[in-house]
Amino acid sequence: MAYTQAQLDALDAAIASGALRVTYDGKTVEYRSTADLIRARALVLAELGRQTGDAPSGRRFASFRSGLR
Repeated sequence: MAYTQAQLDALDAAIASGALRVTYDGKTVEYRSTADLIRARALVLAELGRQTGDAPSGRRFASFRSGLR
């Protein structure tokens, strides 16, 4: 699903105000808890980052230095 900045803004506003009901683009979603809102925000943020190429891929690589020169 392609998320929008408007959806992220609506989630941010709900989290900031303590509301559990979010409305955007004429649709309303009611979350059970603030934790659910925060999880939804993380999902939307990650997807938006993937769309713009700003988010990390989720892969991390370790690097090591021997300390020898």
